[in-house]
Amino acid sequence: MSCTQTILDYGLRAIGYGERLLPRSDFTLCQQFTLIGSGMIWNIYFGLFALMFGFCFAVALAMGKDSPRVLLRKPSEWFIFIFRGSPLFIQFFFGYFVFLSLKPIHPMFESLSAAWLGALIVLFCNTSAYSAEIFYGALKSIPKGDTEAADAYGMSGWPRFKRIVFPTMLRLAWPAYTNEAIFLFHSTTLIFFTGFPARQQRGDALYYASYFADKTFNPFVPYPILAMYFILVTLLIIGVFGIANKRLNRHLPSQARPKLRLRPQIIR
Repeated sequence: MSCTQTILDYGLRAIGYGERLLPRSDFTLCQQFTLIGSGMIWNIYFGLFALMFGFCFAVALAMGKDSPRVLLRKPSEWFIFIFRGSPLFIQFFFGYFVFLSLKPIHPMFESLSAAWLGALIVLFCNTSAYSAEIFYGALKSIPKGDTEAADAYGMSGWPRFKRIVFPTMLRLAWPAYTNEAIFLFHSTTLIFFTGFPARQQRGDALYYASYFADKTFNPFVPYPILAMYFILVTLLIIGVFGIANKRLNRHLPSQARPKLRLRPQIIR
């Protein structure tokens, strides 16, 4: 079988298209690259949607934590504390247990026990909490001169937030938020070890890498391939977030613009 045919047969297998049976023997590099790359579709799905929805919720949490109103501040503080204070791995197991308990109540809860939705919700909550703390720190770092100037111009409420507070908060938080986005995509590999099942062998990249490592008794081929794919995703994130960082700081002189620095988190 040629490499082109292998890509056609297994390139979209992780989402249910192509060959249903996995190769059993005589594994080639092309098969390993193709199937692990196919599994990356799920990792990108989890990371991308958790990041998009988590960004909006994180901004709301940060504003809630900074609010003088107790009914807004306390729930935000406790949400951030719980999801930052417990390991993500435990959150996956606890989330699966809760979603599985809801399953008999109504058929609408059945999807929550599937990885495509249940694991995504856990990732969404986790990244929202970490991002909210980043945004909250940025809110506290906004120069008083900026807000005082807004007050002097008679700006308040939504116009003040839209034109002064939000852009300044993003500009200050963006380098740290870039690292959170990178770590979020890396965290998607934990889904393989949790209770959320891979339906019909349609797993993520680590699922296929582990499959080849078990069958060939050689982990030094599939796992470096997996690492290479995540390095490519990381470079893509740095590039996209770097463009956004330049856009956020376009009003500053080039030498005064903060540079993005990759700071890997060893432990969550």
